[in-house]
Amino acid sequence: MALDLSLGATVWMAVAILVAAFIRGYSGFGYSAIVIAAAGVVTNPLLFVATVVILESAMSLQAMRGIGPNIDWRRVWLMLAGAAIGLPLGLWALTGVSETTARALISGYILLMCFVLLAGWRIGQEVRSTPANLAIGAVSGMANAPGMGGLPVAAFFAAQPMAAATFRATLIAYFPLLDLYAAPLYWWHGLIGWHTLWIALAALPLTFLGNWLGSRHFLKTDPGDFRRFAILLLAALAAIGLVRAVLG
Repeated sequence: MALDLSLGATVWMAVAILVAAFIRGYSGFGYSAIVIAAAGVVTNPLLFVATVVILESAMSLQAMRGIGPNIDWRRVWLMLAGAAIGLPLGLWALTGVSETTARALISGYILLMCFVLLAGWRIGQEVRSTPANLAIGAVSGMANAPGMGGLPVAAFFAAQPMAAATFRATLIAYFPLLDLYAAPLYWWHGLIGWHTLWIALAALPLTFLGNWLGSRHFLKTDPGDFRRFAILLLAALAAIGLVRAVLG
């Protein structure tokens, strides 16, 4: 795959990366999904998959200090076991279709996850069973084919009465390990190339700047309200990508 962006598309992606990083720093989620959804508006979103995975891993590793006691390692290993099956299947399916179809599938998936997050689905009790965590890992693995394995796990955890510290720490521990497993598979399917390195290097300053600004909470908006705004923004980007895919 080769990256060929116009000046306008480059500016669009730079703004999207900065905004996505700010949202992640402020609300704790959404970076990969927003960048991939924005990419789907101007180019083949698969070109940015490996790049956002690299940048998400860098931000996660930066946040690792002091979270060890709160990590639910049993969940992490169960989800990774499920993802070990789901990710190859997702990559096989996604890389075997056209750019238009890939854009439509990714946009449709994002819209579905936005609906789930906005619906406020609740389980009522913490789900720790082996089958459930293996299953969500498999779903996460398939969703990580376009670099968005975090949305189903975040939705699954948010539906349970998990302690906030455990929620955050378990996600932070899970994703670098998932991405380490994903890297050779991305390379095998042609999703990693020189463009990956150049995009990552160019996006790194914007990513860290946006993440820092968001983490400083420069906005006075309630975090819950801001999270809903972020989900609606994500849904809007996905809808634009879906319309573009349908109209060709």
